Amino acid sequence: MTKIDTSKLSWDEWDELQNPPPAVTDFDRVVESAISRRGFLGGVLAFGSAAVALGTLGNLASSTSAQAQEAASRFPFKPVAATTDNTIHVPEGYSWKPVAKWGQPLFPNVPDIDPVKGVSLENSDKVFGENTDGMELFVVGSHQLIAVNHEYVNNETNLPHREKGMPANLDEVKILQHMQGVTVMEVAERNDGWEIVVDSPFNRRIHHNTPMTLSGPAAGSDLVKTKTDPNGIDCLGTFNNCGAGRTPWGTYLTCEENFNGYFGSTDAAFKMPDDYKRYGIAAETRYGYELFDERFDVSKHPNEPRRAGYVVEIDPSNASSTPIKRTALGRIKHENAAVVIARDGRVVVYMGDDERGEFLYKYISNGIYVPGGDTSKLLDEGTLHVAKFNDDGNGEWVALTPESTGMKMDEICVFTRQAASKVGATTMDRPEWVAINPVAIEAYCALTNNTNRGVTKDGKLRANGGGDAMVLNAANPREKNEYGQIVRWYPENDDHADGKFKWDLFCMAGNPNVHKDAYAGSSNINSGNMFNSPDGMMFDSTGLLWIQTDGEDSNDGQYAGQGNNQMLAGDPVTGRIERFLTAPKGSEVTGQTWSADKRTHFVGIQHPDAPFPDGEGKLPRSALIAVKRDDNAMIG
Repeated sequence: MTKIDTSKLSWDEWDELQNPPPAVTDFDRVVESAISRRGFLGGVLAFGSAAVALGTLGNLASSTSAQAQEAASRFPFKPVAATTDNTIHVPEGYSWKPVAKWGQPLFPNVPDIDPVKGVSLENSDKVFGENTDGMELFVVGSHQLIAVNHEYVNNETNLPHREKGMPANLDEVKILQHMQGVTVMEVAERNDGWEIVVDSPFNRRIHHNTPMTLSGPAAGSDLVKTKTDPNGIDCLGTFNNCGAGRTPWGTYLTCEENFNGYFGSTDAAFKMPDDYKRYGIAAETRYGYELFDERFDVSKHPNEPRRAGYVVEIDPSNASSTPIKRTALGRIKHENAAVVIARDGRVVVYMGDDERGEFLYKYISNGIYVPGGDTSKLLDEGTLHVAKFNDDGNGEWVALTPESTGMKMDEICVFTRQAASKVGATTMDRPEWVAINPVAIEAYCALTNNTNRGVTKDGKLRANGGGDAMVLNAANPREKNEYGQIVRWYPENDDHADGKFKWDLFCMAGNPNVHKDAYAGSSNINSGNMFNSPDGMMFDSTGLLWIQTDGEDSNDGQYAGQGNNQMLAGDPVTGRIERFLTAPKGSEVTGQTWSADKRTHFVGIQHPDAPFPDGEGKLPRSALIAVKRDDNAMIG
C-alpha cells in the first residue's frame, strides 16, 4: 500500500483523509432541489439594492452612459492580465515593495533567516512569522502598527535538516510553534519605502505558547478544564490564525481556523470523544507536537482541543497585554470576524466557518458600544446566530440558545457546529471572509468552493461532518463547485442586528472559455477577469470590494487561462470586477489593509513556490508587500 505524503496535502485534503465525509440519502434529493441556470440567474443574481428588490438582471440594461462613465471612474487602473510567473504584477502607474518577509528580524541584534539552517530556537519568537494571512493597521498616537496573522508553517523549510521537517525533540517543536500565530509590529514609510521599526516598543510575537485567557460562557466550564488549568480560564497559544477583524475600540481580532491539525494521540488505544470527529481531530497530526509536548496529546489532555477554535482579541497598543479568547463568538474553524455597529449601538460580528458544508454565523452583543466606555463584556455577553438562506431570496438568523438547541450555553460555545446543525442552518460552500460595505447596509461572504456538494458515484448525497446533507440550494447552486461564489445580504430595516435579510449572489466564479453552463460563471465574469476560489475580501473606504483568491493555479483544463492567484476589485453597484494584482506561482493572496493616509495598500503573499521576493537562487518567503500609486495618490 502506497503511503500518502501528508506534508503536501491542503488542510481540506488532510481533514478528508482523517475523516472522510459521509454520504447520505439519494439522488432524488438533488433532483428536487436542483436549480437550472436560467432560473438561478433570473432569481438570485443581481447587482445593487434596486436589483435585489426586482430580482432580475434586466435592471442593468437601463444604465445610462453617464452611469457607465461614473462606474468606470471607480477603477482608477488598467486591469492586468493573468500571469503564470514568479513575481508580483500590478497595473501601470503602480509599484510594489516588500515590507516584511518570513524570518526577518522584528527586534534589534536579531539576524535574518539562514536559508540553509533556518531560524534558531533563540530567535524563533523574534522574527516575522511564516505564511501571512489576515491583517489590520492601527494608529496609536503617531505610530502605525500592523497586526498580521501567521496561519501555519512549512515544516521542511523551518526544519531543513529533518526529513519532511518532522521535529525530533521539544526544541524543534518550539521553533514550529513560535513561527506561527500573530505579529504586531510598527511600520514607517521612509525614503526607501515602508519598513519595520525594529526598536519599537509595540513589536510583539504571539504564538502557540503565549499565555491567554478564556472568557465568555465557556470560561470555567468543565469542557475546557485541564490538569494544568483546573479552573478552565488560563490557556496557552492561538492556532492556525487565518482571517482577522478589528473592533471600533481599537483591538485586533485574530481567528483560529484549522486548529485540529495540532492535536494527536500517542496512545493507539485511546477512544476519541464523539465531538472530535465533527472538528476533524484525529490521532495523527502534521506537526508531531504530541510526541514531545504533552499538552497536544489528547490521550492525556482530552479537553485541550476544546480550548482552541475561537476568536482571540489582542490589544496592539499594549505589548504586555494578555490576549482573550472570546468563547461567546463560538468554536468553529473561523475565517475572519467582520465587526459592525447596529442601529441601536449593539456590536454585530459576522463569521464564516471554513469547511465544506459548514455555516455562516452572526453574534449580537447585549450591551451597547459607547466610545470611551467599558467594552470588556461586549464580546462575552450576547447571542450567537446561524444563517438560513431560503431559495426565494429571503433569509433569517436563527438564535443558538438553550431553548432552540436543547444544549447548555457552554456546550453551544464549545460545540457550535453541533448547535447549528440542530436548528437546520444552511450548508454553505466553505464560508470564508465576510466583508461589510462601509457606504451601504450590506455584507458579503466569499464561498470559496465545495467539490463535495452533490452526489457520489453511487448516487448518494454527500453531507458535512455532522450528517447535514449538502443539497443544492440557491446560495450554493452548483455540484462539485470548484470555482466558488460570493453571496451578499441586505439586513431588514437597514439594521445588521435584524433577524431577517434579503440576499443575492454578487458573482459566481467560473471559466467562460471552457464552460457554457453554470460553470462559466455569472454574467459579470469574462475572459479578462475570471478567477477561482474567492477567499479574502475587504472593502476600502470608498466602498470598493477587494477580492483575493486561494485557488488552483495550474492554468490547465478547467482552470485554463486563469493563471496564478490574484487580487481583484469589484463594484457592488454595477457588478463590474477587474483584476488588479497577480501573485507568484504557488502562492495565495491573502490579508490586506491600508495605511492611515490611504496611499498604501498592504497585501499578504502566502506560501510561494517560487524564489520570492528576493529573486532567483533565494529562499521562497511569504511576505507582506506595500502597493502604491507612482503619483502617491490615494489607493483605498
